[in-house]
Amino acid sequence: MSWGVFLDRDGTLVPDAVHPVRPDQLRLYPAAGAGLRTLARAGAVLLVVSNQSAVARGLLDLAGLRRLDRRLKALAAGEGARIRRAYYCPHHPDYTGPCSCRKPGAAMLRAGLGEFGLDRRRSFVVGDTVNDLRAGRSAGVGTVLVLTGHGRAARGEAVRGGLADHVARDLAGAARWIVARTGA
Repeated sequence: MSWGVFLDRDGTLVPDAVHPVRPDQLRLYPAAGAGLRTLARAGAVLLVVSNQSAVARGLLDLAGLRRLDRRLKALAAGEGARIRRAYYCPHHPDYTGPCSCRKPGAAMLRAGLGEFGLDRRRSFVVGDTVNDLRAGRSAGVGTVLVLTGHGRAARGEAVRGGLADHVARDLAGAARWIVARTGA
């Protein structure tokens, strides 16, 4: 059975700009490329799960979100990794009301687990916020906090709350730990 890694976008793969709306605003963190390559070579199905409230706020339309998604996938491909699918929550409770897909909800992760037939016991979420980790816990996958983006600020709560199975400096460190953990 396949295994996967659910990757938060902003703050984990790319610097957390305030609501990027143009593809040229996305660039991978230096260690993200190495992390993506490590995971891809180990056979992980790479999936993105990201709250994108810029759509609900009217700062970005769905076509713009698709352009950002193509850019992210191209950046990953340039590093030798394929992002199989990206799941985005375009909602925000202040603008569109509650939804089940916005992290810390686990709907995006559950969709990926089902769509790709992933073994949840060997799958992980990697993110820089406690909401990323809460979504992973709700979906029954392992959790890794990275100290990029909001990760340093989230570390105390993530560790005290037992939300993080591991804390890594960046995606490269997270990937090495995940591969060692899965025996891939």
